[in-house]
Amino acid sequence: MNTRSPQGSRWRTRTLAAVGALVLGLSLTTATSALADTPDSDPREGLAPGLHDAEQAASNIALLSAQQKTAPFTTNSDLAFTGDYAIAGNYFGFQIYDVSDPAAPSLSGTFVCPGGQGDVSVYGDLLFMSVESAPGRLDCGTQTTPTTDPQSFRGVRVFDISDILNPVQLTAVQTCRGSHTHTVVKDPDDDENVYVYVSGTAGVRSSAVLAGCTGQPTSNTLEAHLDANGDPILSSRFLVEVIKVPLAAPETAAVVNEARLFTDAATGSPAGLWPGGSHGEGLQSTSATDACHDITAYPEIGLAAGACEGNGILIDISDPVNPVRLDAVTDPRFAYWHSATFNNDGAKVVFTDEWGGGSSPRCRAEDPQNWGANAIFDIVDGQLEFRSYYKMPAVQTAQENCVAHNGSLIPVPGRDIMVQAWYQGGLSIFDFTDSANPVEIAYFDRGPNDGTRLVTGGYWSTYWYNGNVFGNEIGRGFDSLGLTPSEYLSENEITAAGEFQLDHFNAQAQPRYDHDPSFAVVRSYVDQAERAGDLDGKALTEVRKHVDKAEKLADGPAAGRAVVAQLDNAARKSGAASDSALVEALAALAGTFS
Repeated sequence: MNTRSPQGSRWRTRTLAAVGALVLGLSLTTATSALADTPDSDPREGLAPGLHDAEQAASNIALLSAQQKTAPFTTNSDLAFTGDYAIAGNYFGFQIYDVSDPAAPSLSGTFVCPGGQGDVSVYGDLLFMSVESAPGRLDCGTQTTPTTDPQSFRGVRVFDISDILNPVQLTAVQTCRGSHTHTVVKDPDDDENVYVYVSGTAGVRSSAVLAGCTGQPTSNTLEAHLDANGDPILSSRFLVEVIKVPLAAPETAAVVNEARLFTDAATGSPAGLWPGGSHGEGLQSTSATDACHDITAYPEIGLAAGACEGNGILIDISDPVNPVRLDAVTDPRFAYWHSATFNNDGAKVVFTDEWGGGSSPRCRAEDPQNWGANAIFDIVDGQLEFRSYYKMPAVQTAQENCVAHNGSLIPVPGRDIMVQAWYQGGLSIFDFTDSANPVEIAYFDRGPNDGTRLVTGGYWSTYWYNGNVFGNEIGRGFDSLGLTPSEYLSENEITAAGEFQLDHFNAQAQPRYDHDPSFAVVRSYVDQAERAGDLDGKALTEVRKHVDKAEKLADGPAAGRAVVAQLDNAARKSGAASDSALVEALAALAGTFS
């Protein structure tokens, strides 16, 4: 279902049930599905502009709340989540929202602490914050100081948020290139420490400012980083700094390794990957690989994926202090490798290309669909194998900065689904279960901030957290959204995704989604079998009848054996193989009643 309306109080509702009724009351477009629309008929095109009153278009998702940004906060950036709170990064610090009622989040606290885009992550009672530029100061002051001032700071801040509304800075770890972004890595075998991978993309600080920093040579070629004897020249470029944070004494956090993930194996030159430049006529000019923009760690499988400016890399993090590159790929249609997301079983990676740096319109009719897009790779024997591109399909105007940006998985059992921000292209939710054929299944978009000129804005991040989508809108504020059932995603699948709950979430510290057995999970697989044509007619009716009966019996005094019998009957009537997802889900649920 497609909906299109101006923003107003009718969009603000406290329950998903109310949202469903509300959506039906809006004027509908004649298109049956955004997924089947031609570009000329996509409801996202031609939306009226405005900062807080822009026209909206939505398909299979509804805006629940739009919280406007408050002074003195400027440009919103990334998001992290802990408990009932969303922490919204900003160039001026961070804001803390209570999201215990996703339909009505409330601003609970603010913390002024400028220093660049202010990316945030959490672990337990700790909050980490990236600082890369002025007026970054050790004391979180707002006045700009010379880089030689003792208060000047570039690196990663560590806060105690045991009292989340009163953060206390414990330490600030200085790094040679500051921290544009960072990644929190928790080793499953180490309960005493967490590690922070620092992605610094600014120029190297002077050794007079921070001892040990060296920026020469400045060339990006492999040869330039070998001396006259052929030995490597190890400057403060071409590295990822690893910070060790002892959980018992986080104030002692310090850099413990400078990981050289771009090294040429034959010569030892640290500048061993893409040197920057054009891939040829009609193709992109790609940034040089001298840092990673984002690194997404998946500790449960011992891997990380680095989006490293000129390359996408696969990294072994089984020893988190000493990450090792396994593979590297480049793409002649990528300008800037920006971020990465694994699928849940760790067999695929979605890399994004931030063509234009996030401040340019890159979704116009004349812009290629495989530029400023996602590239989806399968991981085969430790190597990255390209499968397809995916780009938000609606044409946007020259007044809207639009390109691939930050997103996360939605934990639907048995499927690979991702929600992703596209700046003023809104958000797009797509299914990449078939990595060669990704398909959009939902979207939300607003008209441009301004109809006469490009005013940078739109979603910086859109992430799924404990049952809802939350987005940090650069210029407007903080949004919460709820999925609505459609032919592409059933009510059971949405319910099952919401059953998976996390204590905290950082998009660059990817968790494994392991669903506990439930009736919603079983019904999700039934719906998927029906959608795929593997289950229909009498067999489908019988399976659903037995599952429904099992759930009714589950609440009765003689549950156990009777429930198991009904679930066993459902498995038999499905006709599916014993190793199918549906039969395994039925068996897992039956096991909870045995």
